[in-house]
Amino acid sequence: MKRFFLQLWREECAATAVEYAVLLALILVAVIAAIGSVGAQTGGMWGTIDSDLQAAGFGS
Repeated sequence: MKRFFLQLWREECAATAVEYAVLLALILVAVIAAIGSVGAQTGGMWGTIDSDLQAAGFGS
């Protein structure tokens, strides 16, 4: 097992895999932040529409 990890440590493919993993993590953080931002904005929009409909006598 130790030999496997030493070989993995020396190979350049392992470094490339780590770089891709870090890049993927950064992309996921950006996507989650964007979804959160868009979700908050659309939540406010739908809340305003709901309030307007209730003021007009529609809805519950």
